[in-house]
Amino acid sequence: MRYVVRDGVRLACRDSGGPGTPLVLLHGLAGHAGEWDAVAGALSARHRVVAVDQRGHGASERHPRDVSRAAYVADVVAVIEQLGLDRPVLVGQSYGGHAAMLTAAAHPALVSRLVLVEAGPAGSDPETLAGIAGWFDGWPTPFPTRAAAVEFLGGGPVGEGWAAGLEERDGGWWPRFDKRVMVESLTENAHRSWWEEWARISCPTLAVLGQSGIIGAEQIDRMLAAGAETVAVSVPGTGHDLHLERPAELARLIGAFVR
Repeated sequence: MRYVVRDGVRLACRDSGGPGTPLVLLHGLAGHAGEWDAVAGALSARHRVVAVDQRGHGASERHPRDVSRAAYVADVVAVIEQLGLDRPVLVGQSYGGHAAMLTAAAHPALVSRLVLVEAGPAGSDPETLAGIAGWFDGWPTPFPTRAAAVEFLGGGPVGEGWAAGLEERDGGWWPRFDKRVMVESLTENAHRSWWEEWARISCPTLAVLGQSGIIGAEQIDRMLAAGAETVAVSVPGTGHDLHLERPAELARLIGAFVR
C-alpha cells in the first residue's frame, strides 16, 4: 500500500511495483481498489499496476470537501507524479473511467493510452441521480453477515466484488463510503455532458463494453466517430461490472492493447 497526499486529502494506492509500462486502475462510484485485484494480478508480471482508492472511497479520505470532477482529475495527476509513473496507461471503470477520460483530455503529456470500461462522455440526468440516491437508501446497512451483503449486491463475482469493499464493525458490515459524498460526486454529471473533453483526447483509446452494459449504441457510435484513435470491444455475457464478471478476459484485452 502506498499513499499520496494532495491538498490535504490522503489517497490509498495498491502498488504492485512490477516492471514495464505502468497502469493506473480507477474503480467506479462507491467502489474500491480491491475490485481490480484479479485484473491487477494478471497484469503485474509485465506491468507496474497501481490501483487507487479514489477520494471518498475505501481506505482514502472518507469525507473530502471537494468532490468535483476537477478534484478527481487532480488526484490522478498527483498519483502519477508522486509515484513517479512515466506516461502510464489509465484504466477506469464507470465513474473511474470518466475520471481517466478527463485526465487524458486535460493532461495529454502525462498519459500514453486510455482504457474505458463501461464509461463514456455522455452525461446522465437528475432523475438518474435521484435513482442512484434511492438505491443507496435501500441498502439494509449494516448487513448482518458478509454473505447477506454478497446476496444483496448481486451475488456471484459481482456481489463478492462489491462486498469486498465493506468493513466489519459494531457487529455488522458497513460501506466504506458516505452516501452523501457519492451523490454529490455525481452531481456535475447530472447536469452536463463531456463531448468537448472527449474530442481533445489524442492518445490511443480502448473502450470495453459489457454486452448488457449502460453504454448505448448511439453513445459508442459517436465516440468512435469523434475519437482520434479509438477501438471498441464488447465482452459477451457481461454487464456494467464486467471487470468483476470476466477479469481474465479484461486483463487479456488490456495487455494486448498496451503491447
